[in-house]
Amino acid sequence: MDKLKKVLSGQDGNDDLNVLQAANEATTLGWGTRVKAFIACFALGVICSVLGTCLLWVPRVGIILFAVFYTFGNVASLLSTMFLMGPLKQVKRMCDKTRGLATAIMIMCLLMTLCAAFWWKNNGIAVLFCILQFLAFTWYGLSYIPFARNAVIKVFSVCLK
Repeated sequence: MDKLKKVLSGQDGNDDLNVLQAANEATTLGWGTRVKAFIACFALGVICSVLGTCLLWVPRVGIILFAVFYTFGNVASLLSTMFLMGPLKQVKRMCDKTRGLATAIMIMCLLMTLCAAFWWKNNGIAVLFCILQFLAFTWYGLSYIPFARNAVIKVFSVCLK
């Protein structure tokens, strides 16, 4: 209401409201609804990823179906967290110093998986990018758990000695 008053009175100023801020302010979902939407979106993502993996062995179009469903599943799982913390906060956290590289690699692998399946028609590269998607998504997810990345690094360093 305050913004409407400012606009109507000509005192709008130069508020740098971008699309994410407007979407964040427009969300009026209650906490229970947000949790239900998170669970539904995350479940849809997991189902699509598993379905994509099952469709890998369909003759001729299996790799395309796999790449599309697996990538859509990862995107849905990633977007599900926006219901919990809001889109603006999610994007800010994705671009934090600690997870910016993992986010960039994850998005690049999502796109490259689809390119390998649709344009390059190379099954091996598509599967490789799906594996990289999984690893980047896992590394990104571990960044939200305190000391989880350090623990994983220590486990692998002990295993490689």
